[in-house]
Amino acid sequence: MPVLNRAAEMQEEVAGWRRHLHEHPEILYDVHKTAAFVADKLRSFGCDVVETGVGRTGVVAIIKGRLGEGPVVGFRADMDALPILETSGKPWASKTPGKAHSCGHDGHTAMLLGAAQYLAETRNFKGSVALIFQPAEEGGAGALAMVEDGFLDKYGIGQVYGMHNSPGLPLGRFAIRKGSVMAAADTFEITINGRGSHAAQPHHSVDPVLVSSYVVLALQSIVSRQTDPLHSLVVTVASIHGGEANNVIPDTVTMGGTVRTLLPETRDFAEKRLKDVVQATALAHGASAEINYRRGYPVTFNHDAETDFAAEVAGKVGGPNTVDMAMAPHMGAEDFSYMLERRPGAFIFIGNGDTANLHNPAYDFNDEALPYGISYWVTLAETALAA
Repeated sequence: MPVLNRAAEMQEEVAGWRRHLHEHPEILYDVHKTAAFVADKLRSFGCDVVETGVGRTGVVAIIKGRLGEGPVVGFRADMDALPILETSGKPWASKTPGKAHSCGHDGHTAMLLGAAQYLAETRNFKGSVALIFQPAEEGGAGALAMVEDGFLDKYGIGQVYGMHNSPGLPLGRFAIRKGSVMAAADTFEITINGRGSHAAQPHHSVDPVLVSSYVVLALQSIVSRQTDPLHSLVVTVASIHGGEANNVIPDTVTMGGTVRTLLPETRDFAEKRLKDVVQATALAHGASAEINYRRGYPVTFNHDAETDFAAEVAGKVGGPNTVDMAMAPHMGAEDFSYMLERRPGAFIFIGNGDTANLHNPAYDFNDEALPYGISYWVTLAETALAA
Protein backbone atom coordinates (compact mmCIF):
# COMPACT_ATOMS: atom_id res chain seq x y z
CA MET A 1 0.00 0.00 0.00
CA PRO A 2 1.56 3.31 -1.06
CA VAL A 3 0.88 6.79 0.36
CA LEU A 4 -2.81 7.15 1.20
CA ASN A 5 -4.77 9.12 -1.40
CA ARG A 6 -6.31 11.31 1.30
CA ALA A 7 -2.85 12.05 2.73
CA ALA A 8 -1.64 13.13 -0.70
CA GLU A 9 -4.71 15.33 -1.11
CA MET A 10 -3.99 16.95 2.25
CA GLN A 11 -0.39 17.83 1.43
CA GLU A 12 -0.96 21.43 0.34
CA GLU A 13 -3.16 22.21 3.35
CA VAL A 14 -0.80 20.55 5.82
CA ALA A 15 2.19 22.29 4.20
CA GLY A 16 0.40 25.57 4.90
CA TRP A 17 0.18 24.68 8.58
CA ARG A 18 3.83 23.65 8.57
CA ARG A 19 4.99 26.86 6.97
CA HIS A 20 2.94 28.93 9.41
CA LEU A 21 4.69 27.16 12.29
CA HIS A 22 8.03 27.61 10.56
CA GLU A 23 7.51 31.36 10.30
CA HIS A 24 6.68 31.63 13.99
CA PRO A 25 9.18 29.45 15.90
CA GLU A 26 9.14 29.22 19.67
CA ILE A 27 11.73 27.54 21.90
CA LEU A 28 11.73 25.24 24.92
CA TYR A 29 8.54 25.57 27.01
CA ASP A 30 7.66 28.97 25.58
CA VAL A 31 5.55 27.44 22.81
CA HIS A 32 2.26 29.07 23.81
CA LYS A 33 1.25 30.22 20.32
CA THR A 34 2.30 26.93 18.77
CA ALA A 35 0.37 24.92 21.35
CA ALA A 36 -2.68 27.15 20.88
CA PHE A 37 -2.48 26.64 17.09
CA VAL A 38 -2.27 22.87 17.61
CA ALA A 39 -5.12 22.77 20.12
CA ASP A 40 -7.37 24.88 17.89
CA LYS A 41 -6.78 22.55 14.96
CA LEU A 42 -7.46 19.46 17.08
CA ARG A 43 -10.74 20.93 18.34
CA SER A 44 -11.77 21.85 14.81
CA PHE A 45 -11.16 18.23 13.73
CA GLY A 46 -13.60 17.03 16.40
CA CYS A 47 -11.18 15.21 18.68
CA ASP A 48 -12.97 13.74 21.68
CA VAL A 49 -10.51 15.21 24.19
CA VAL A 50 -8.10 18.11 23.84
CA GLU A 51 -6.08 18.84 26.97
CA THR A 52 -3.60 21.71 27.12
CA GLY A 53 -0.96 22.59 29.69
CA VAL A 54 0.38 19.05 30.00
CA GLY A 55 4.03 19.24 31.03
CA ARG A 56 3.58 23.03 31.21
CA THR A 57 2.77 23.68 27.54
CA GLY A 58 2.15 20.29 25.95
CA VAL A 59 -1.09 19.20 24.28
CA VAL A 60 -2.74 15.77 24.40
CA ALA A 61 -5.75 14.84 22.26
CA ILE A 62 -7.80 11.64 22.18
CA ILE A 63 -9.63 10.27 19.13
CA LYS A 64 -11.95 7.34 19.82
CA GLY A 65 -12.48 4.74 17.13
CA ARG A 66 -15.93 3.85 15.83
CA LEU A 67 -15.37 0.10 16.03
CA GLY A 68 -15.70 -0.21 19.81
CA GLU A 69 -13.60 -0.15 22.95
CA GLY A 70 -9.97 -1.19 22.82
CA PRO A 71 -6.39 -0.23 23.75
CA VAL A 72 -4.91 3.24 23.51
CA VAL A 73 -1.83 3.92 21.36
CA GLY A 74 0.14 7.17 21.68
CA PHE A 75 1.81 9.10 18.84
CA ARG A 76 4.21 11.90 19.74
CA ALA A 77 5.45 15.00 17.90
CA ASP A 78 7.73 17.72 19.27
CA MET A 79 6.81 21.39 18.78
CA ASP A 80 9.82 23.52 19.81
CA ALA A 81 12.41 25.28 17.66
CA LEU A 82 16.08 26.13 18.14
CA PRO A 83 17.97 29.34 19.06
CA ILE A 84 19.46 29.64 15.56
CA LEU A 85 19.49 32.48 13.01
CA GLU A 86 17.88 30.95 9.90
CA THR A 87 19.57 31.35 6.51
CA SER A 88 17.30 29.13 4.37
CA GLY A 89 16.05 32.08 2.31
CA LYS A 90 12.61 30.49 1.99
CA PRO A 91 9.54 32.74 1.73
CA TRP A 92 8.29 31.14 4.96
CA ALA A 93 11.59 31.58 6.82
CA SER A 94 11.50 32.51 10.49
CA LYS A 95 10.16 35.96 11.26
CA THR A 96 11.83 35.88 14.67
CA PRO A 97 15.59 36.52 14.40
CA GLY A 98 17.58 34.06 16.46
CA LYS A 99 14.87 31.38 16.49
CA ALA A 100 14.31 28.78 13.77
CA HIS A 101 12.78 25.38 13.12
CA SER A 102 16.15 23.94 12.16
CA CYS A 103 15.34 20.43 13.36
CA GLY A 104 12.04 19.93 11.57
CA HIS A 105 9.73 19.91 14.56
CA ASP A 106 7.35 22.05 12.51
CA GLY A 107 7.14 19.14 10.09
CA HIS A 108 6.67 16.61 12.87
CA THR A 109 3.81 18.66 14.31
CA ALA A 110 2.19 19.16 10.91
CA MET A 111 2.37 15.46 10.02
CA LEU A 112 0.69 14.46 13.28
CA LEU A 113 -1.95 17.16 12.82
CA GLY A 114 -2.63 15.80 9.34
CA ALA A 115 -3.00 12.31 10.76
CA ALA A 116 -5.29 13.67 13.47
CA GLN A 117 -7.58 15.23 10.86
CA TYR A 118 -7.70 12.00 8.87
CA LEU A 119 -8.32 9.78 11.92
CA ALA A 120 -10.99 12.09 13.30
CA GLU A 121 -12.81 11.91 9.94
CA THR A 122 -12.63 8.13 9.50
CA ARG A 123 -12.26 6.63 13.01
CA ASN A 124 -11.69 3.28 11.32
CA PHE A 125 -10.21 1.56 14.35
CA LYS A 126 -11.07 -0.06 17.67
CA GLY A 127 -9.87 1.73 20.80
CA SER A 128 -8.31 5.18 20.91
CA VAL A 129 -5.39 7.15 19.52
CA ALA A 130 -3.61 9.62 21.81
CA LEU A 131 -1.91 12.49 20.00
CA ILE A 132 0.97 13.90 22.03
CA PHE A 133 2.37 17.32 21.13
CA GLN A 134 5.42 18.00 23.26
CA PRO A 135 7.38 21.15 24.16
CA ALA A 136 11.06 21.51 25.00
CA GLU A 137 12.65 18.54 23.27
CA GLU A 138 15.73 20.65 22.51
CA GLY A 139 17.37 20.41 25.91
CA GLY A 140 14.38 21.05 28.17
CA ALA A 141 13.22 17.46 28.78
CA GLY A 142 9.65 18.30 27.81
CA ALA A 143 8.85 14.60 27.43
CA LEU A 144 9.81 14.01 31.06
CA ALA A 145 7.66 16.95 32.17
CA MET A 146 4.67 15.49 30.34
CA VAL A 147 5.29 12.00 31.73
CA GLU A 148 5.55 13.37 35.25
CA ASP A 149 2.20 15.09 34.73
CA GLY A 150 0.74 11.59 34.49
CA PHE A 151 -0.84 11.65 31.03
CA LEU A 152 0.24 8.10 30.18
CA ASP A 153 -1.73 6.66 33.10
CA LYS A 154 -4.57 9.17 32.86
CA TYR A 155 -5.43 8.12 29.31
CA GLY A 156 -4.39 4.47 29.67
CA ILE A 157 -1.78 4.67 26.92
CA GLY A 158 -0.24 1.24 26.38
CA GLN A 159 2.28 1.92 23.61
CA VAL A 160 4.09 5.02 22.34
CA TYR A 161 5.59 5.79 18.95
CA GLY A 162 7.73 8.69 17.76
CA MET A 163 9.19 9.84 14.45
CA HIS A 164 11.97 12.19 13.30
CA ASN A 165 12.94 13.41 9.86
CA SER A 166 16.34 12.45 8.52
CA PRO A 167 18.17 14.61 5.94
CA GLY A 168 20.09 12.45 3.51
CA LEU A 169 17.60 9.60 3.77
CA PRO A 170 15.62 9.60 0.49
CA LEU A 171 11.99 10.63 0.44
CA GLY A 172 9.65 7.70 1.02
CA ARG A 173 12.24 5.73 2.96
CA PHE A 174 12.42 4.92 6.65
CA ALA A 175 15.14 3.77 9.05
CA ILE A 176 14.86 2.06 12.43
CA ARG A 177 16.67 -0.43 14.63
CA LYS A 178 15.95 -2.53 17.68
CA GLY A 179 17.51 -1.57 20.99
CA SER A 180 19.59 1.56 21.42
CA VAL A 181 18.79 3.91 18.54
CA MET A 182 19.97 7.22 20.06
CA ALA A 183 22.48 7.94 22.79
CA ALA A 184 22.26 9.03 26.38
CA ALA A 185 23.62 12.57 26.70
CA ASP A 186 25.39 13.73 29.84
CA THR A 187 27.31 16.94 30.43
CA PHE A 188 30.17 17.91 32.70
CA GLU A 189 31.85 21.03 33.99
CA ILE A 190 35.33 20.81 35.47
CA THR A 191 37.20 23.47 37.41
CA ILE A 192 40.94 22.98 37.78
CA ASN A 193 42.20 24.88 40.82
CA GLY A 194 45.89 25.75 40.73
CA ARG A 195 47.95 28.71 41.88
CA GLY A 196 48.50 31.74 39.70
CA SER A 197 51.75 33.59 39.15
CA HIS A 198 53.65 35.74 36.70
CA ALA A 199 53.99 33.88 33.40
CA ALA A 200 57.77 34.46 33.54
CA GLN A 201 57.90 32.63 36.89
CA PRO A 202 55.98 29.41 36.28
CA HIS A 203 57.90 27.66 39.08
CA HIS A 204 55.90 29.74 41.55
CA SER A 205 52.64 28.47 40.11
CA VAL A 206 50.54 25.36 39.91
CA ASP A 207 49.58 25.98 36.32
CA PRO A 208 45.91 25.04 35.74
CA VAL A 209 46.29 25.59 32.00
CA LEU A 210 48.93 22.88 31.82
CA VAL A 211 46.91 20.60 34.10
CA SER A 212 43.79 21.06 31.98
CA SER A 213 45.78 20.03 28.92
CA TYR A 214 46.77 16.78 30.61
CA VAL A 215 43.16 16.25 31.68
CA VAL A 216 41.91 16.54 28.09
CA LEU A 217 44.43 13.96 26.93
CA ALA A 218 43.79 11.63 29.85
CA LEU A 219 40.06 11.66 29.31
CA GLN A 220 40.51 10.26 25.82
CA SER A 221 42.06 7.14 27.30
CA ILE A 222 38.65 6.28 28.76
CA VAL A 223 37.43 5.72 25.22
CA SER A 224 40.55 4.35 23.57
CA ARG A 225 41.97 2.12 26.31
CA GLN A 226 39.35 1.47 28.98
CA THR A 227 36.13 0.78 27.06
CA ASP A 228 35.17 -2.20 24.91
CA PRO A 229 35.56 -0.98 21.31
CA LEU A 230 32.14 -2.47 20.54
CA HIS A 231 30.48 -0.34 23.22
CA SER A 232 30.05 3.13 21.77
CA LEU A 233 31.34 5.99 23.91
CA VAL A 234 32.08 9.63 23.14
CA VAL A 235 33.90 11.89 25.61
CA THR A 236 34.26 15.40 24.23
CA VAL A 237 35.78 18.43 25.94
CA ALA A 238 34.08 21.21 24.03
CA SER A 239 35.17 24.33 25.91
CA ILE A 240 38.17 25.51 27.95
CA HIS A 241 38.35 28.91 29.60
CA GLY A 242 41.20 30.32 31.67
CA GLY A 243 43.23 33.47 32.05
CA GLU A 244 42.85 37.00 30.76
CA ALA A 245 46.38 38.13 29.97
CA ASN A 246 49.32 36.62 28.11
CA ASN A 247 51.73 37.25 31.00
CA VAL A 248 49.60 35.89 33.87
CA ILE A 249 49.14 32.24 34.81
CA PRO A 250 45.59 32.07 36.20
CA ASP A 251 44.41 30.43 39.40
CA THR A 252 41.71 28.38 37.69
CA VAL A 253 40.63 26.91 34.38
CA THR A 254 37.12 25.74 33.61
CA MET A 255 36.27 23.03 31.09
CA GLY A 256 33.00 21.70 29.75
CA GLY A 257 31.87 18.88 27.54
CA THR A 258 29.61 15.94 26.91
CA VAL A 259 29.55 12.17 27.31
CA ARG A 260 27.46 10.02 24.95
CA THR A 261 26.72 6.33 25.46
CA LEU A 262 24.40 3.64 24.11
CA LEU A 263 24.41 1.21 27.06
CA PRO A 264 23.46 1.88 30.70
CA GLU A 265 26.54 0.05 31.98
CA THR A 266 28.81 2.13 29.71
CA ARG A 267 27.12 5.26 30.99
CA ASP A 268 27.79 4.31 34.62
CA PHE A 269 31.38 3.36 33.83
CA ALA A 270 32.10 6.56 31.90
CA GLU A 271 30.82 8.79 34.69
CA LYS A 272 32.92 7.03 37.33
CA ARG A 273 36.07 6.94 35.22
CA LEU A 274 35.77 10.58 34.18
CA LYS A 275 35.65 11.66 37.80
CA ASP A 276 38.52 9.36 38.77
CA VAL A 277 40.74 10.44 35.86
CA VAL A 278 40.16 14.15 36.42
CA GLN A 279 40.85 13.99 40.14
CA ALA A 280 43.93 11.79 39.76
CA THR A 281 45.40 13.90 36.94
CA ALA A 282 44.92 17.12 38.89
CA LEU A 283 46.44 15.61 42.03
CA ALA A 284 49.44 14.30 40.10
CA HIS A 285 50.25 17.89 39.10
CA GLY A 286 49.66 19.44 42.49
CA ALA A 287 46.25 20.88 41.61
CA SER A 288 42.72 20.03 42.65
CA ALA A 289 39.54 19.60 40.64
CA GLU A 290 35.85 20.22 41.08
CA ILE A 291 33.50 18.22 38.85
CA ASN A 292 29.85 18.87 38.14
CA TYR A 293 28.52 15.87 36.22
CA ARG A 294 24.89 16.04 35.08
CA ARG A 295 22.94 13.20 33.55
CA GLY A 296 20.74 14.26 30.67
CA TYR A 297 18.45 12.32 28.36
CA PRO A 298 18.67 8.54 28.71
CA VAL A 299 19.27 6.14 25.84
CA THR A 300 16.41 6.02 23.34
CA PHE A 301 15.65 2.31 23.37
CA ASN A 302 13.36 0.71 20.79
CA HIS A 303 11.44 -2.33 22.01
CA ASP A 304 11.72 -5.41 19.81
CA ALA A 305 8.09 -6.21 19.01
CA GLU A 306 7.12 -2.58 18.52
CA THR A 307 10.13 -2.00 16.27
CA ASP A 308 9.14 -4.92 14.07
CA PHE A 309 5.61 -3.56 13.93
CA ALA A 310 6.70 0.00 13.10
CA ALA A 311 8.96 -1.32 10.33
CA GLU A 312 6.10 -3.40 8.92
CA VAL A 313 3.84 -0.35 8.84
CA ALA A 314 6.54 1.83 7.25
CA GLY A 315 7.03 -0.83 4.58
CA LYS A 316 3.33 -0.66 3.72
CA VAL A 317 3.66 3.09 3.22
CA GLY A 318 6.99 3.22 1.40
CA GLY A 319 6.78 -0.05 -0.49
CA PRO A 320 9.27 -2.93 -0.81
CA ASN A 321 12.85 -2.34 0.31
CA THR A 322 12.17 1.12 1.73
CA VAL A 323 12.83 0.37 5.41
CA ASP A 324 16.37 0.05 6.74
CA MET A 325 16.19 -2.02 9.91
CA ALA A 326 19.97 -2.10 10.34
CA MET A 327 20.61 1.64 10.61
CA ALA A 328 23.58 2.69 12.71
CA PRO A 329 22.59 4.27 16.02
CA HIS A 330 22.83 8.03 16.37
CA MET A 331 25.05 9.50 19.09
CA GLY A 332 22.69 12.45 19.31
CA ALA A 333 20.03 12.36 22.03
CA GLU A 334 16.23 12.45 22.08
CA ASP A 335 13.94 12.93 25.07
CA PHE A 336 11.27 10.59 23.66
CA SER A 337 13.51 8.18 25.56
CA TYR A 338 11.62 9.09 28.74
CA MET A 339 8.36 7.87 27.24
CA LEU A 340 10.01 4.68 26.01
CA GLU A 341 11.23 4.04 29.56
CA ARG A 342 7.61 4.03 30.73
CA ARG A 343 5.91 2.27 27.82
CA PRO A 344 6.89 -0.11 25.02
CA GLY A 345 7.23 1.56 21.65
CA ALA A 346 9.56 2.58 18.86
CA PHE A 347 11.20 5.65 17.33
CA ILE A 348 11.56 5.73 13.55
CA PHE A 349 13.31 8.04 11.06
CA ILE A 350 11.59 9.27 7.91
CA GLY A 351 13.44 10.48 4.82
CA ASN A 352 13.75 14.23 4.30
CA GLY A 353 15.66 13.91 1.04
CA ASP A 354 18.68 15.92 -0.02
CA THR A 355 18.44 18.88 2.38
CA ALA A 356 20.71 20.74 4.75
CA ASN A 357 21.45 18.81 7.91
CA LEU A 358 19.60 19.13 11.19
CA HIS A 359 20.58 22.13 13.37
CA ASN A 360 22.00 23.84 10.29
CA PRO A 361 20.86 27.46 9.73
CA ALA A 362 19.96 26.62 6.11
CA TYR A 363 17.77 23.63 7.03
CA ASP A 364 14.09 23.47 6.09
CA PHE A 365 11.72 20.52 6.44
CA ASN A 366 10.84 18.96 3.08
CA ASP A 367 7.08 19.24 2.51
CA GLU A 368 7.25 16.32 0.07
CA ALA A 369 7.73 14.10 3.15
CA LEU A 370 4.37 15.12 4.65
CA PRO A 371 2.17 12.52 2.89
CA TYR A 372 4.54 9.74 3.93
CA GLY A 373 4.48 10.80 7.56
CA ILE A 374 0.70 11.22 7.63
CA SER A 375 0.26 7.82 5.97
CA TYR A 376 2.62 6.21 8.47
CA TRP A 377 0.66 7.51 11.47
CA VAL A 378 -2.72 6.61 10.01
CA THR A 379 -1.62 3.12 8.97
CA LEU A 380 -0.02 2.58 12.36
CA ALA A 381 -3.28 3.49 14.10
CA GLU A 382 -5.54 1.43 11.87
CA THR A 383 -3.23 -1.60 12.03
CA ALA A 384 -2.47 -1.50 15.75
CA LEU A 385 -6.14 -0.96 16.58
CA ALA A 386 -7.70 -3.18 13.93
CA ALA A 387 -11.05 -4.69 14.88
